Amino acid sequence: MPVLQDILVGIRSDVDIVLARQQGRAMAASIGFSATDATLIATAISELARNIVTYARHGEVMMRGEETTHTKGIVIIARDSGPGIRNIHDVLRDGYSTSGGLGLGLPGVRRLMDEFVIESELQQGTTVTVKKWLK
Repeated sequence: MPVLQDILVGIRSDVDIVLARQQGRAMAASIGFSATDATLIATAISELARNIVTYARHGEVMMRGEETTHTKGIVIIARDSGPGIRNIHDVLRDGYSTSGGLGLGLPGVRRLMDEFVIESELQQGTTVTVKKWLK
């Protein structure tokens, strides 16, 4: 795998969400993901970035390639210093929403990706780390 530069996108608005999505799709394609998988990765990035804008107002999405002895993939880290999540169990339940949406954001991201870790502390912020591996 060619050495890929980490990509860091500051998230403050819809324009940044689109940029992060485009950058993530391009990185996924350069790693070797199919067009379908690159779209799924871009969708996960959109959801994570949208949560930053909606709940924390600003944050960042970092994307990087990762390689193991068996495969390669992409790592996405969405981080903010917003209000944090009071109950992580609730936000990972389908249909749960505090914004009036469909409640598919984080549960959807978890289904789209191969690995999903969320850490949140009230008044400190939230970090979601997801990985997708080439099959």
